[in-house]
Amino acid sequence: MDVYDAVDSRRAVRAFSDKPVPREVLERVLTAATRAPSSGNLQPWHVYVVTGEPLAELKERATARALAGDPGDEREYPMYPAVLASPYRDRFSAAAAQRYEALGIERDAQDRPRRIAALNSEAFGAPVVLFCYLDRRMGPGQWADAGMYLQTVMLLLRAEGLHSCPQVMWTMYRETVSEAVGADDGLVLLCGVSLGFEKEGVPPLRTGRAEMKETVTFLGI
Repeated sequence: MDVYDAVDSRRAVRAFSDKPVPREVLERVLTAATRAPSSGNLQPWHVYVVTGEPLAELKERATARALAGDPGDEREYPMYPAVLASPYRDRFSAAAAQRYEALGIERDAQDRPRRIAALNSEAFGAPVVLFCYLDRRMGPGQWADAGMYLQTVMLLLRAEGLHSCPQVMWTMYRETVSEAVGADDGLVLLCGVSLGFEKEGVPPLRTGRAEMKETVTFLGI
């Protein structure tokens, strides 16, 4: 797949088929992703690949917490700034409205947070979830490295005909995840990435993006 096609077709899919993903495909993707940029070549990411019975058990435990209205574990890092000013607030609101309308969750539904958490904890039906951790001694530069690594993984998945959905939601249940994967206290969970084949018959959703001129300034050209 052409790299432009991979970038253009990558989106957060929220409806996966239960078709298994061959281990050799996952190993090919994750081996190639080791070439992702890494300042000082630290390669600070620690990834756990969970599928099969261990994933089914983790989904069950996390979903039970979500349906019980469990607010989740204390966050180890903020997902967003405490105050979102425009244009960031506007982009966030528009994308959230699109996402959850597509999932059939009304904005004013009283059980909206619980239903959203339950859908996320089921990984939208994905048969594989990658959990990306960092050594908690790392700083902002290494968190940026991890972001570039995960983007590399997601583009390589597109080259294999697979889709993905990065989910910071898993940090709400970080203690449950860490117990399941055996991550020690020296690691902090950045996010999970659900992946697999897209479920057929589900209308695709692509949230809007700001025009390039809104976020890019050219100098000297």
